[in-house]
Amino acid sequence: FGSSIFGTINRWIIRPLFNFLSTFIGSAGLVILALTVIVKLVLYPLTYKMLYSQSKMAALKPRIAAMGDKFKDDAQKKQMETMKLYQQYGVNPLGGCLPMVAQMPIWFALYRFFPASIEFRQADFLWATDLSSYDAFTYLPFEIPFYGAHVSLFTILWAVTTVIYTFYNSKHMDMSAQPAMKYMQYAMPVMFLFFFNNFAAGLTCYLFFSNVFNIPQTLIT
Repeated sequence: FGSSIFGTINRWIIRPLFNFLSTFIGSAGLVILALTVIVKLVLYPLTYKMLYSQSKMAALKPRIAAMGDKFKDDAQKKQMETMKLYQQYGVNPLGGCLPMVAQMPIWFALYRFFPASIEFRQADFLWATDLSSYDAFTYLPFEIPFYGAHVSLFTILWAVTTVIYTFYNSKHMDMSAQPAMKYMQYAMPVMFLFFFNNFAAGLTCYLFFSNVFNIPQTLIT
């Protein structure tokens, strides 16, 4: 696990929690599912604040658009008036980053956890035959540079659900000041397809489960 803070998280939190859940659940894949649920419940207060802030931004979107027309020749004035509006109604434009930032140490820890833990060697789940390695759902007749000669289905499912979640979230955001961000957020899951395709199925399975919870959690909240 290493000697970094992520190794400490794995050694004292993730692995003991995994071993505890394994005493009740026989499938390693279902333990990952249970781990996902626990992380989501722990982070839900932050997620609620994020969604509440996004809802306020969605409600203010027509007024922001009107200011864009009013100050179309003065970008600085428009930005100042927009920030005043956010301050008046208690909107934090960076509030959507909090759950992601809070989860990043867990993601980096799990990045080391799945390929390093002996418990996942040869542990199968659905089509994955080894959760410590990539899940080759099908093989290609050729090799793609930086991608490989196989297709990891968990990675594909993660990318698709990420795009769906991003599409729903972006509808509530004002990106007129940074239009390039609208396209960059869709490019990210495509770029990570190349990275995650060769990584441990346990991690991509966790990320997919996380998205599966994110979408209904956002809609219901």
